[in-house]
Amino acid sequence: MSATLETVDTAPRYYQTFHPDTHAVRAELEQGLCAPNAWVPPKFLYDPLGSCLFGAITQLPEYYPTRTEQAIMARYADEIAQRVGGVGALIDLGAGDCVKAERLFGRLCPRQYVPVDISTEYLRGAVARLHAGYPGLDIVALGQDFSHTLSLPEDVLDDGRLFFYPGSSIGNWSPEQALGMLRQVREACGERGGSLLIGVDRVKDERTLVRAYDDALQVTAAFNRNLLLHLNRVLRADFALADWRHLACFDAARSRVEMHLQANAPVTVNWPGHSREFSAGETIHTECSYKYEPTDFAALLDAAGFNDIAHWTDAQGWFSVFHARA
Repeated sequence: MSATLETVDTAPRYYQTFHPDTHAVRAELEQGLCAPNAWVPPKFLYDPLGSCLFGAITQLPEYYPTRTEQAIMARYADEIAQRVGGVGALIDLGAGDCVKAERLFGRLCPRQYVPVDISTEYLRGAVARLHAGYPGLDIVALGQDFSHTLSLPEDVLDDGRLFFYPGSSIGNWSPEQALGMLRQVREACGERGGSLLIGVDRVKDERTLVRAYDDALQVTAAFNRNLLLHLNRVLRADFALADWRHLACFDAARSRVEMHLQANAPVTVNWPGHSREFSAGETIHTECSYKYEPTDFAALLDAAGFNDIAHWTDAQGWFSVFHARA
């Protein structure tokens, strides 16, 4: 452990702004389920079990983004660290198990770690593990839905902020939505040396893309179908797993992989005050993952107010890691 990580000795602090049982959350879900083409925001895939299942997905041979991003970060670790410079707060968006950010501790030596995730129960477990291994690291954990608002507590250091957004999660938003999110990050960087380190999946052949979201072990199918159990808890709905199957496809015109839940037969789903009939083959759209060419994503960063943009990639050109200054 570096000396920098030993300068603070304090218990992790938790802030929670996301509450899954609120009226606003139910209204958001109902809006999607009652739309002509039903949809659910992908953030609801990440309940505690969903987060665990996604961790398993990252270990699958078909799921190249995680290992490719890790290889890029490892190969260019010194160059990235030199470019980033001193880090005050390492702010980990969609932190999950915190492992990806943890790999940066030795090189970047942040004075503070700020994991942000919608799955607060899962986040607490990850933070407890980190605190045991890094008792000197100041941790400010934030249970927040940053797809709506990115709001940092006052005790997050305001100098040298580095926002870390790995795994190409930015692809879950359309380019227009991604621009809005990047502008939020730019504003939260402040004016004291803030920057962004972000992983971006790139356009490639359709077979490779679809296999990454429809693996042979069907772990991704379990991840997608677990969403129905989450909806049952939040909405008190009566989705039955046997009625639905996982579907993944690539929309080349929009440069995105789509995940759906498809009804095996006609089915009616009920929850208090509402019901929805689905015909056989009808789907609930659960996730998009947009793929970018490097020039297109650099233009998005520029439009969001970032500058001095650099990126690193793998030998196959499958994935990119960008760094940009606020």
